Parts: sequence; C-alpha cells; structure tokens
Amino acid sequence: MENRSVMTRRGFTAAMAAVGSAVGIGCLSSVQGGTLKPAKAVAETAEEKVVWSQCNVNCGGRCIFRHHVKDGRIIYTETDNLGNPNEHQARACLRGRTYRHWVNSPDRLLYPMKRVGKRGSGEFERISWDEAIDTIAQQIQKTIDSYGNEAIFIHKGTGKYTAIGTDDTKTGMLPQRLFATLGGYLDYRGSYSIGAMQGYSPFMFGATYNPLDNVGASSVSEAENADLMVLFGYSAADTRMGGANGVWDMVKVRDSGTEIIQIDPRMNEQCSGFGDEWIPIRTGTDGALASAIAHELIVNDAVDLDFLHTYCVGYDEETMPESAKGKNRSYKDYIMGTGYDMVEKTPEWAEVITTIPAAQIRVLADRIAKADRLFVSQGWSVQRHSAGETNMMAICMIPILTGQLGLPGTNTGISMAAQVAQPLVGSIPQPENPVKTSIPVYQWLNAIDHGEDMTTTNAYVLGADKLKTGIKFFWSFAGNGITNQHGDINLVHDILQDESKCEFIVCHDIMMTDSCKYADIILPDAMVAESMGLSTNGYAEYYNGVTLAMPAQEAPGEARLAYDVYAEIADKFGKKEEFTEGLSHDEWIERIYNEGRANNPDMPSFEEMKTVGVYRFDLPSQIGLKDFRDDPIANPLSTPSGKIEIYSEQLAEMAETWDIAEGDAITPIPSFEPGYEGYGSVTEEYPLYCAQFHYKARTHSCYSNVPEIAAVARQQIWINPQDANPREISEGDICAVKSPHGEIRIEAHVTNRVIPGCVFIPQGAWHDADMFGDRVDHGGCYNTLLGYHPTPVAKQTNSNAVIAQVTKA
Repeated sequence: MENRSVMTRRGFTAAMAAVGSAVGIGCLSSVQGGTLKPAKAVAETAEEKVVWSQCNVNCGGRCIFRHHVKDGRIIYTETDNLGNPNEHQARACLRGRTYRHWVNSPDRLLYPMKRVGKRGSGEFERISWDEAIDTIAQQIQKTIDSYGNEAIFIHKGTGKYTAIGTDDTKTGMLPQRLFATLGGYLDYRGSYSIGAMQGYSPFMFGATYNPLDNVGASSVSEAENADLMVLFGYSAADTRMGGANGVWDMVKVRDSGTEIIQIDPRMNEQCSGFGDEWIPIRTGTDGALASAIAHELIVNDAVDLDFLHTYCVGYDEETMPESAKGKNRSYKDYIMGTGYDMVEKTPEWAEVITTIPAAQIRVLADRIAKADRLFVSQGWSVQRHSAGETNMMAICMIPILTGQLGLPGTNTGISMAAQVAQPLVGSIPQPENPVKTSIPVYQWLNAIDHGEDMTTTNAYVLGADKLKTGIKFFWSFAGNGITNQHGDINLVHDILQDESKCEFIVCHDIMMTDSCKYADIILPDAMVAESMGLSTNGYAEYYNGVTLAMPAQEAPGEARLAYDVYAEIADKFGKKEEFTEGLSHDEWIERIYNEGRANNPDMPSFEEMKTVGVYRFDLPSQIGLKDFRDDPIANPLSTPSGKIEIYSEQLAEMAETWDIAEGDAITPIPSFEPGYEGYGSVTEEYPLYCAQFHYKARTHSCYSNVPEIAAVARQQIWINPQDANPREISEGDICAVKSPHGEIRIEAHVTNRVIPGCVFIPQGAWHDADMFGDRVDHGGCYNTLLGYHPTPVAKQTNSNAVIAQVTKA
C-alpha cells in the first residue's frame, strides 16, 4: 500500500523551508512517510542560457522577464533591458524581479492531495494523479446527476494570465472550457476588482461601455493634452508599477506640465511622486465632494448647458424623461436641495462628511471650471465600497457638467482605459456554455448558503428568474478567493463547514494558500516559467505587444500543466477529443500565435519568436466617447435613450421593485450614499473607519509569501498620530484591530500620510488564524475584518467598507 502522510499547511511550509536550506532553493522535494526527500534533479546544462518570459499576475502589467538559467533552474531574473533605453521598455518592478524566489517557494504545491480533516484545518494526505482525477470525475458526475449542471461553479482566478490559463475575456479559461464540454456550469459576471463599475456604469453610459477598454474611457497618456488632471483614489505607483503599466504614462503626464491633483485619504506613492497637490478625504465620501463641486459649478453658471441638453438625459427638468417630469427628480434638484432629500449639497454640507474645508472645495471647483482641458478620473477603490456604485458615478458628473469629455485632453470621469488595442493574439476558444444562468461573482457565497432563494431582484440573477439549486461543486483555479481575497473570512469558514451545502471543492493552484485549506482535492499546477506561455501586453495603453514565454525550469514534484490535467478529466467522460481538438498544450500555443500573425503579418514567425521573445509597437492615446461626442446621432450610446443617462429610468424601476438590504439605496441619479458601515456608522465600540489599499509588495495575494519583499515592504496598519497617541501606539508596535466581523494582529505605521479617524491596511496578506480556536488572524489579512455585504445593484464586492477599533496588543 502507498505510504501516505498527513500534513498541515504549517507543517508543510516548515518542512519545505528546511529542505530549501538543505538542498538549495529550486530543488524541491517529495513528501514520504512524514519526511522529505530531494526530488530528482533537473538535467544539468553546461552553460547559462537566457529565457524570455513574462510576469502574468493580475496587476495588468505583464512585464517582461529574461530568466537566466543554469543547471536547469533560474539563478536570477533581469527584465526588458535591450534596445534604446530612451524608448519604451516593459521593465518589471522590483516585486516582479523576485520571481525566482516565488517560483521556488517552500509553499509550492508538489503533489495531488485530498482532505482528511475538517475544511479549513489544512490537513491533507498525498494521493496519486489517477486517484485525484478519478475522484473529481466521479464527483462531477454525481453533481450533474443529483442537481444538474447549474450546481457547478467555477470561481474567478487571476493568478495565471496566459492564452491557456485565465483571461479577463474568459476566452482562455481552462476550467470553463472543460465544463462547457461536460454540459455547462453556473457562470459569473464581473470581477472583485471592478465588478461594481462593470455592473453599474452601463446605466449611465450604455451596455457596450466597458471600463477595461477605450469605448468609454481615455488612456492615461491623453492627460498630457490637459492642463488639469483630477484623480480620485488612484495610485498607479502602487497598483500599476512596472514599465508595461500605467505608472509609465503618469511619468509622461507629470513631465508634460499637466497640473495633477490627487484626492485620496492616504498620501499614496503617486501623491508623493506625481501630484502637485494632495487633498485628503475621509474614505468612502468621494461622492459628497463631487456633489459639492457640482453645486459650485451650477451656482456659478460654470456648467455647459448646451452639452447637457444635447447629450444627456436627466440634468434638469427640461431633460427629464416623461415618466419623471414634474416630480423634482432631476440631478439639479438633488444638488440644489429641491428634490429627493431636500438637502442642498453645499461645500459646508460636504465639509462635515469629507473633512475637506468648504473654502478648499470652492477653490477646487473654481480650478475645475477654469480648466481649458480637464481630465477627471478615478481608481477602482471608489466603486469597491458598499455604496461605491452611485458615488463612482457622482465623480463622472464633473466632466459631464463641464462638457469635458470626448475631446482631446479629457476623460469621462471613470477609470482610465486599461486596454486600448485589439490584442495581437487571442486565447484558447471558449465553447458556448449550455447553462445560461449567471450570478455576480461576489455572490457565490450566498449561492452556496441559500442559492435556491436567490432571484433577479434580490441577487441580480440573470438568465433565469431564480436559481434552481445552490452551488454544490466548486472549482477554484489560479485564485485565492475562497477566503483570503473574499469578504468576511470567518463567515466563509462557517458556511463551508456545512458540507451538505457545498459538497465538493477543488483548488488547482501553485501554492498552499489559505483558500486551498478548504479544498477536498488539491491539484498542483506548473507556473509560467515552467511551461510555454503566450500573452499580450495586458492593460498597457501605450503599446501593443505579445510575449512568447519559454520554459526556464521543470515544475517541481508532480506539478503538471493544467491543460493536460483537464484533458484527462475530459477523457473520463469521453470528451477528450472535444476538449483538446487533437492538439497538445504547445500546439495550441503555436496555433493561437499563428492565427494572430495571420492578421498581423509583421509579427515574427513562431520559430523566430522562440528566440526574440517579444514583439511590440507603440500606440496613440485614445479618447473616451470621442465618436459619441463628434456625432451623437450617428454614434448613440446603448442606453435606452442613446444619450448619457444622468437619470436612469431603469434604476428608478429597480429602486421600486428590487429587494434592498438595510442600509442600502438604489437611486436613479448619481448621489452620495454613506453605505453599509460607511460614513456615519462609527460607534463607541468601533470609532474608526477602516479601508484597505493595494500595495507594492504584492498583486492581490501573489508574491505575498516572498520573504525578501515582506522584509522591505512590511504589512502595517497606517494610523495618524492623532489616533495613535491616545492609544499609546508607537511605530512598530503590534496592534489588535477589531471590527464587527473579525480581529487581526498587525504592526503599526504611525504617519501623517493618512487622515485622522481613518486607518488603512494593505490588501492581500495571507490569512493566518486558528479557525477552530480564537480565529485571531496574525497575518494581517484585511478580509478578516470585512463584512460580507454585496453592493445594492451590481451585487459586487464592498471591500473598502468597515468600522473598527485599534488598540495596542
């Protein structure tokens, strides 16, 4: 009988760390009888070679690597340093340059494993690939026979962006391709990053509007043609680092002479490096500031009435739809206090909410009014709030009121375009999903807990009036979103303990993440550096390109390419030929590349790309809604009116017919709403507003377990001295942070770079708690503190909304 061992994640990590010290990083090991033995060494090579590759995690950059390989393993990684240094280079950030430490991490998954303890205990035993695939196939068939394909859910994962892996377009996603061949699955809409924006902005700009391309937003570089750039909650220097990302364009905007105003509760890296002025604001109150700016524009006759009356619905009584005329329901009525809540949105009103002095709001409004070319934009943090949907659109009202969109040097107020070119290559095709029902991605936990109760009006179910069944079979690939990246980790843990709700969970990943502890079967995947990969330029706005990555070293243990694993699962159902179309993984890569080259004949041949690695060319900047601005009759938006709908009849109807949770609101116009655990919700027990921010130490939870990064970019709570001093908290102290939903331990960073009354925690740190004990998280994972409360309309993530107390531990 095969000798098996039971290991917890802590034991697994400690054992692997010991082996790393004994045999050297990169020579990983096997688990046998509770001891670790060195894996078979990769075949040695006589000379060092350089292998082109790419950083494929979801910061959007997909920066370029040049792995130096000797004796079959990566010895160091440099980046895109060929060619003229004065021209664009897709150079990796310092985080990405630690890739060799990440790929050789002691947290790597080496073998298929099955759970032997409770979900969340981290207790697993090693099994063979045959047993893993047989078990999974049996559970898939059992689920289909018992509940139907709608009971199968594939969670969104963004840790492996390649043509055959995961992709924002969902065309390259392997689990989806597999389950589509097996009869379908419950689909999801949107993402954790930008789900509220994707789900809500179409009510104003139309269903064809997509904040991830140039349909509705301008590229960052267009701000070079502006004289004033106003940014709400945006920091490319934290979230879009690297030469293939947005920070590159911010350098050019700054150097062009454009004045940059940064509005953020935290003096982030971009504020300190790219801003002419930082305006601190209480977290979650951007909509109040935008409304007060709108008030000043209106009272000072600084609005563009011709634009508003030609291109928009709902600004004033004259532009209201017939269904809402004569009811004081226009946007102007809301701002001037003659409708809705009957409160005039003056700077004095906003000062109490935002902490920004009324005089400063008036000065800002005046600068906006006088700008010849105004570029207004926001990061994704505003919409990641329980009331972020309507607050996000309130910001869009600034360029709409001034008519500053669709023109050179302007933007729509939404986030800058994240992808402005047709990709040079596609992805492995996605067969049509026979199941037509879908839910917002953040709703999967509700669909496990009480799926049969979820409807269109209470959970935004589409394709059916309600779900037929809850989620019984859950698949997670290249993601850490079961717990670590999901709101209210304690609630997730509690729900998943009831195995009658979700009967089977598969995690397919590269690391022993916190989410993997909840799997019934764990499958080890190969990383991009261990296989051939193909990917585009990601979210880069200023160049179009493609990178062909070649394997630099072998995958450790029995880790395998996901494509081969899924082909074997398909084979159990007699669907292997349909899944593979007779092609191997590398043959698919070649086919996808050549299909792209057929449309772009200047691309090198596939054989040439194996050597040169990268093909790219520069792009011009894009102007959001330019065609609509040039001719609104010939190029109408896809809203019901064809115009920008400041007042949405669709939202008005939803406000009347949908089930709305306590503390939530659906409004037909852009407004300020405090939201669940937002402004006004602090108590004596929880007197501070707490929010997360994306951090240069990692992309979501990727790279979080690289100690070289953690040592220099520490996981700390940012707290103002006015809040720290009364609590006797000093720099470096370990703090206890409590919310109504959980408790963490984290080191203090006492700084004037955040406003009093608000504290901030970097997103993505690995959760580390005894979930069968006190549940106190010692990893500093923000989602331990966050409540699970999807947004009112899009039903997406509310990751920046929590109240808390901080004390010295």
